[in-house]
Amino acid sequence: MIDKILLNYDKLAFQEHLLRWYDKNKRILPWRKTKDPYKIWVSEIMLQQTKVDTVINYYTKFIEMYPTIVHLAEAEEQEVLKLWEGLGYYSRARNLHAAAKEVVKKYDGIIPNDPAILGTLKGIGPYTRGAISSIAFGLPEPAVDGNVMRVLSRALLIKDNISEAKTRKRIENIVRELIPEENPSAFNQGLMELGALICTPRSPACMLCPVQTECRAFNEGVEETLPVKLKKKKQRIEPYSVFVIENEAGEVAIEQRPNQGLLANMWQFPMVENELVEQNLLTKTLQERYELTIDLKDKLGEVRHVFSHIIWELDVYAATTKETTGKNIQFVAKDELEQYPFSVSHLKIREWLYNQ
Repeated sequence: MIDKILLNYDKLAFQEHLLRWYDKNKRILPWRKTKDPYKIWVSEIMLQQTKVDTVINYYTKFIEMYPTIVHLAEAEEQEVLKLWEGLGYYSRARNLHAAAKEVVKKYDGIIPNDPAILGTLKGIGPYTRGAISSIAFGLPEPAVDGNVMRVLSRALLIKDNISEAKTRKRIENIVRELIPEENPSAFNQGLMELGALICTPRSPACMLCPVQTECRAFNEGVEETLPVKLKKKKQRIEPYSVFVIENEAGEVAIEQRPNQGLLANMWQFPMVENELVEQNLLTKTLQERYELTIDLKDKLGEVRHVFSHIIWELDVYAATTKETTGKNIQFVAKDELEQYPFSVSHLKIREWLYNQ
């Protein structure tokens, strides 16, 4: 069923102007030099919530290490997480790794070209499914991300709240009506590129826009009021104390996070909730949790790290111990710390340790 918003809309002009602009102005990116569905999949996962400039180096190293899906499937998870270190949103790496194993096991290492099957693989949502389907397999499937929703909200004067699932679904259906069967890859990538370079969240470059004549919001002078997006819930602040504990051999204590939840299976320096410090139970807590006696030294500093839904505020302390073992921790030589995948917040702490 055709969405009523497309009535009296010049779809052919929109397609033609967008595709011509994309052909002349698209950025040269490593994943645009291939139709390999595996490499496109890797790039799309990395690009989620991450800037293109940041992704390029990670993508290049990742493909060098794991040139095929079989190489990735055979890798150890800790090795994959280490290569992902600093890129953030580590569940992306774990899901990609798990899905690669599934493809090798169930589909003989051949990525399915059926969008319905693609969508069953871990970590592949509607957007990634559409991106792989259109870019790698040439299928007219919608790939709707934030850029696409912004472009089409303005072009078609859609005033629905894009934070709602029903609005995303509506825009997916609209893309199905707009996308040309003969070149779905360039169309989807063109929409994303237009949102990234021209139709930006603030101060869009409307004078340079290839679909300006087809943009209803521009014609009414309301382009900067769209898309409609409700404010996110306020991020919760979680305060912790982190301890850089050295023993007499110069080794440093580290612990591995649980295999479920935030930063699953990543490594960190020992960390406890800050309210325990306020209650003067710090030494006792460390003794009980790690079965380790420590001598607390100076405060090294503070680290603030923002996740999508929470903010970590970390007070970092130096400490020493005479012990070489403890419960749920292990002591590692300083020059061996780089072998373990740390999250960004603890990478900063590791750098402090190296610079002492």
